[in-house]
Amino acid sequence: MSDVSNAGVRDGAPAALHLVVTGIEKSFPGVRALSGVSFEVAPGEVHALLGENGAGKSTLIKIISGVYQPDAGVMHVGGRPLRFSSPDDARHAGIATIYQELLLFRDLSVAENIFMGHAPRSRGGWLDWKTMAARTEALLASLEITDLAPRRIVGSLSVGNRQRVEILRALSQEARFLIMDEPTAALTEYDVRRLFDLVRRLKSRGVGIVYISHRMDEIFQIADRVTVLRDGAHVGTRKVTETSSAELVQMMVGRQIENLFPKVAAPIGLPVLEVRDLVRRPLTRGISLTVRAGEIVGLAGLVGSGRSELAQTIFGVTPAESGQVTMSGKPVQIRSAAGARSLGIAYVPEDRATQGLVRPMTVRENFSLASLAKVARFGFIDRAAETRMAEAGVNRFRVRAGSLDQVVGRLSGGNQQKIVLGKWLANQPKLLILDEPTRGIDVGAKAEIHRLMCALAAQGLAILMISSELPEVLGMSDRVLVMREGRLVAEFARAEATPEAVGAAMMGSQDADAGRAA
Repeated sequence: MSDVSNAGVRDGAPAALHLVVTGIEKSFPGVRALSGVSFEVAPGEVHALLGENGAGKSTLIKIISGVYQPDAGVMHVGGRPLRFSSPDDARHAGIATIYQELLLFRDLSVAENIFMGHAPRSRGGWLDWKTMAARTEALLASLEITDLAPRRIVGSLSVGNRQRVEILRALSQEARFLIMDEPTAALTEYDVRRLFDLVRRLKSRGVGIVYISHRMDEIFQIADRVTVLRDGAHVGTRKVTETSSAELVQMMVGRQIENLFPKVAAPIGLPVLEVRDLVRRPLTRGISLTVRAGEIVGLAGLVGSGRSELAQTIFGVTPAESGQVTMSGKPVQIRSAAGARSLGIAYVPEDRATQGLVRPMTVRENFSLASLAKVARFGFIDRAAETRMAEAGVNRFRVRAGSLDQVVGRLSGGNQQKIVLGKWLANQPKLLILDEPTRGIDVGAKAEIHRLMCALAAQGLAILMISSELPEVLGMSDRVLVMREGRLVAEFARAEATPEAVGAAMMGSQDADAGRAA
């Protein structure tokens, strides 16, 4: 196996220090997930892994981290051929994975989370709290983290700080290779900058990092090399300094995408949703807004501004304490999600994994969840009708699944998001609330969803879109509303919605005067 262990020497670094996988094959029932994939990362390198949802990225990192075992292929760590039968094997080999959904104990302290499973003990076998705190302090100091303390309860921390606790936990186990799966998906811009500073410090200490992200600008900021997968196969590897966004996108999707935001003007009709002085403390404070038929209204704001809380109040998840809501000119009371659905409101939530899907259920069953009345007879599900509904959704949204009976939790994030959207559109709503509709979705799927949004608006659907990606808000919206601290603070027509003006309103800058105060 010497030819494998000497593969891919980077900048003169000894091959014995590399993590190298060669010829990896993996199949699931009805799906070939990986086909002869090779990949490697060197010490002190950030190697980005790109690909559309369903390209095989998740399967590859689960093989590297010991969750899955490959059907064929070899892996070398530190020059030695290894085969992991569990995540513990990978951890012992110096490989740690930071997943998008953080695996922390919210009621325990920073130190307890960092040393969970390998806490220092006294000679009598008792937990050595003093040593645990001292080692935590040493880890924090080594990475110049000054705003965390060993005794802080993790549940009180921001998402960015919780993510840093995950990284510290990996380092406490002497991880030499760190896999980061969509690490910035739920972070503020400030936390993203802090994460990148931490990644650079890890690089300087010789930690090799596999970095997975759908945000192209991040790849060019932080990565040294990038590998692209498509349909379970290795398409190519490039140095970041020798490629471009256009080339990487074409490698990912097999075609050029000239317009990621294919906005098409649609006739705007009468108001569908009107909200006046809506209150649900603490983050919905006197909100008034209107969304018209055929209109896409973008709702911008920093994390914690109250955008998602407003959506949940409109949809009845957290009913309003006061205020008025009108649907198509008729005053309504929305006290539950079922009531909102009966009024023609659909809500695609930010957290598709826990709020949008029942992950252990099948593709067919999830497609029918929001419209069971259409596929039920005398209290029983008509399986043929349910199958027809699911087949139509799979074809319309180009869902990649082995069959309609495949468990949704085994699909890629992008395919799961398509099912959430299709589930609600099967109910033929009048108003569609989209909370982070393309978070964690590759560029090809983003373009598809954006085109679908335009088509739905052209059919007269009213759309309220919440997004943390300012280019998406500006590219897709007919009007842009800005929230800050639970209030609407500005409104912009499409022609007035510049990055500078909207960004200033989000941050509370005086430059936000370009927008009309809400």
